[in-house]
Amino acid sequence: MRPLAAIFGCAGTSLTADERALFREADPLGFILFARNIGTPDDVRALVADMRACVGRADAPVLIDQEGGRVARLKPPHWRKAPPALTFVERAREVGEAAAMSALRANFRLIARDLAELGVTVDCAPVADVPVPGAHDVIGDRAYGTDPAAIGRYGRAVADGLLDGGVLPVLKHIPGHGRARADSHLELPVVEASADELERTDFVPFKALADLPWGMTAHIKFLAFDPDRPATISPVTIEAVIRRRIGFQGLLLSDDLSMKALVGDMGSRTLACLDAGCDAVLHCNGDFTEMKAVAAAARPLNDAALARVRSAETLRRARAENGFDAAADRAALAAFLAA
Repeated sequence: MRPLAAIFGCAGTSLTADERALFREADPLGFILFARNIGTPDDVRALVADMRACVGRADAPVLIDQEGGRVARLKPPHWRKAPPALTFVERAREVGEAAAMSALRANFRLIARDLAELGVTVDCAPVADVPVPGAHDVIGDRAYGTDPAAIGRYGRAVADGLLDGGVLPVLKHIPGHGRARADSHLELPVVEASADELERTDFVPFKALADLPWGMTAHIKFLAFDPDRPATISPVTIEAVIRRRIGFQGLLLSDDLSMKALVGDMGSRTLACLDAGCDAVLHCNGDFTEMKAVAAAARPLNDAALARVRSAETLRRARAENGFDAAADRAALAAFLAA
């Protein structure tokens, strides 16, 4: 049996009987954790193990958003507080980009170590969006500056750091959230920039990182490509822009289905994403009724998506075997931040 093309959250720090039953029956591709799911490290390990037991796959992906800064589900006192993206860009002006890249890679190796110790195998980073003046601050200091080429280089350091620690990176938000003047959690942003302008700026870091194993769409309407639908549910934007112009061939995951940028019930949203070309849908809020609707509407992974999942897992396992010196990384990162 093929897993369902869906990734689910859950309501609390442990699964309810209803959630276990749904996950056993639906067999989703994987799961995602949020702050509401985080207790002690032992609690998280038990939750992750229970999720995987429900689907009977020890390698079922478990995701989290652990970027550092304000987007971090794991927090003190149990876990280190990592700096936001912009910190590395600002320090680079003083110590040089090479030193900042090295420190950033070390930072994400340490994040990967924290995640791997919990059984979490996928981190929704790097953010490769290119902010512009006047954009909504939903991206803000999560972005690696405003230079498209440099953002691609910083994104590579993030991805390499995660892979060094045996955790898969997720490139987001393809094809770019940096121009959004609204928060897609609350409403649908519309981007009016021309195709040429997007090609010169927004797409640059995504092209540089198009070989990454996983990616996530942006709930943004790009008038230059599809005046009617946001990227996540636009066959034109996914095929012509994400797959061809940008060249991303990894596993393409929708951003959260429950965000208000999308309209319609959860079943229709699920079908729209999959029909547009997303490999799998992401449902994050843990609402049980909504998850049932997503499970009923979704279908098993198709051949291409299944091959992408397997290729990513092969990469993760191969890179995890290399190991690294966490103590040396902590010292180097501390020195970089204190210099």
